[in-house]
Parts: sequence; structure tokens; C-alpha cells
Amino acid sequence: MSGIVITMRYKDAPAAIEWLCTVLGFEKQLVVPGDPGEITHAQLVFGNSMIMVGTLRPVEYSELVTVPSDINGKNTQSAYLIVADIEAHYAKAKTTKANIVQPLKDQDYGGKLYACTDPEGFLWNIGSYDPWK
Repeated sequence: MSGIVITMRYKDAPAAIEWLCTVLGFEKQLVVPGDPGEITHAQLVFGNSMIMVGTLRPVEYSELVTVPSDINGKNTQSAYLIVADIEAHYAKAKTTKANIVQPLKDQDYGGKLYACTDPEGFLWNIGSYDPWK
């Protein structure tokens, strides 16, 4: 089997996990706690996709990554979530007070898309366009 799994580090991984599940609709598959307030490793699923999340700690790997708040809120890449009912997903995001940075709108290539940032500034694009179809 081949595939891609996005890995992300957060300063407050427990809060990020709750936000990702509540606002975006991820589900916890595995959460391995570390020191108090830290997550050693977590696997969150969204449909048949997954991200792995952990606490940003002073280890060798952390010299290679950071959070957007440490680089003036900029992102060098972003995730795209495919959802069937984009209007309902957008309404829930607004209800949960997600930081919407691009409102829901039609895209030239098909489907609709909106974008939001999570509490630590990572950019999430959510759309109804499925490039596999």
C-alpha cells in the first residue's frame, strides 16, 4: 500500500486535536499522551484520510518544523479536505467560530471552497470539489 499522511506539530496539541475534531470533523483513531499537557502521537481520521499530530517539543525533528504563529502567521503549505455537504460544513465552522479567512464561494474548476485557520494558525481549505472524480 502507498499513500500520504500529513504530520503536524502544535504547541498545544490537546487543544488542537479537540478543535480539529469539533470544527473540521476529524475523529480520534489513536491518541498517545506524553508529559502533562502533551501528546506524543495522535492519529486523526477524516473519511479514509489521516493526519498525525503531536506536541511541538525541543527534539531534533522540531528544528525542521514550526507553527505559523512563529513565522508571522504564514503557512508554507495547506491541507484540502473534501466534504460532500459543503454548505453544512461551512455553517458548522461559522457556528463554532472558526477563523474563516476565505468565505464559501464557487470555484472556476468546479465545486465550492472556503478556508479557515485553526487556533495555531494552520490554514485549512475545505471544498466540495473531488479531484479523484
